[in-house]
Amino acid sequence: MSYYLSSENHLDPGPIYVRENGQLHMVNLALDGVRSSLQKPRPFRLFPKGFSVELCMNREDDTARKEKTDHFIFTYTREGNLRYSAKSLFSLVLGFISDNVDHIDSLIGFPEQIAEKLFSAAEARQKFTEPGAGLRALQKFTEAYGSLVLCSLCLRNRYLVISEKLEEIKSFRELTCLDLSCCKLGDEHELLEHLTNEALSSVTQLHLKDNCLSDAGVRKMTAPVRVMKRGLENLTLLDLSCNPEITDAGIGYLFSFRKLNCLDISGTGLKDIKTVKHKLQTHIGLVHSKVPLKEFDHSNCKTEGWADQIVLQWERVTAEAVKPRETSEPRTTAQRFYGKRSRAEAPLKCPLADPHMNSSEKLQFYKEKAPDCHGPVLKHEAISSQESKKSKKRPFEESETEQNNSSQPSKQKYVCLAVDDWDLLNSY
Repeated sequence: MSYYLSSENHLDPGPIYVRENGQLHMVNLALDGVRSSLQKPRPFRLFPKGFSVELCMNREDDTARKEKTDHFIFTYTREGNLRYSAKSLFSLVLGFISDNVDHIDSLIGFPEQIAEKLFSAAEARQKFTEPGAGLRALQKFTEAYGSLVLCSLCLRNRYLVISEKLEEIKSFRELTCLDLSCCKLGDEHELLEHLTNEALSSVTQLHLKDNCLSDAGVRKMTAPVRVMKRGLENLTLLDLSCNPEITDAGIGYLFSFRKLNCLDISGTGLKDIKTVKHKLQTHIGLVHSKVPLKEFDHSNCKTEGWADQIVLQWERVTAEAVKPRETSEPRTTAQRFYGKRSRAEAPLKCPLADPHMNSSEKLQFYKEKAPDCHGPVLKHEAISSQESKKSKKRPFEESETEQNNSSQPSKQKYVCLAVDDWDLLNSY
């Protein structure tokens, strides 16, 4: 201590207190030596003036303090005292793995109960919204658990989510219901081509209402089923309404969907509707419904699975990314002054979306004896029974035509493919 006090080149440590004979004395440093002060000592302060205590528990910017408090659970007693308890080892390991979920090699064979908790922990940390890392993490879960991650996906009127999260959407497997209504995809969209992949062969309900599709898009979507007997072969419900570029020739490609029970082609560019009705009934047994079918009211298809909240996070992130800046407010006020509306204020509505429209304008078909597809409303059961009596004669006619065709040479049994079909198959 004498060396420290006698040295001149040292930093000022502040006041130093020494206890002698039961009394506390403050030692002052001076140039001429050390002098003991017998004055009355000032009250000792543990913290300087203006110091405040702040409890930092979940601050993302302060990682050091977060690591210290992340292993504890803080609660308050009835008396208002702060009490903390240590977290379990399982929760600590679960939190560590969820923070590094994108580095997992594989989850195949991992228990589903623990995997669901791991998925929820990573979702709470918003790991699936991170670019790059979120896609890798989501692929690990979809490869191992398939329909548990997501069995039904509704992206109706969410074209921004499709454009921003296309690769994430393509990673979902074993979907049974997919709603892409009012997304304006077009014939050449990458997602439309992905529908023919074997990963989506489990889709049974597909809604493609108002997507600017034409006969070329329908031909591309049905090519694997028509030729290779794979793709959307399990499809039971198809909605192609509000696509005016689909003509009578495009409807002919739908005859390959043998399991189809419900079909909606309202608002398409059909010219000879009577012929189309007759072909649909003779080829795949679909009967025109006089009343709207409840299968096409878009209430059955909802986002269901572990990743249902992730889709909402994607929608929230994309909505925040396209929010107009503060500098664009004068422009919007000027547009309102001159009676103009921006695109965001007046979104385009899907045609034929009015539930009060005339039912005669709807071209919805159903299979009478299909167990999965419900018929029309009970009030119109008499009408459907009359139609069923008329359609009983047609199976006999079909059987006679099949017998006549069987007598023809065996060369006609092979599928006759056009040049466009061969080009399309070579692209897969």
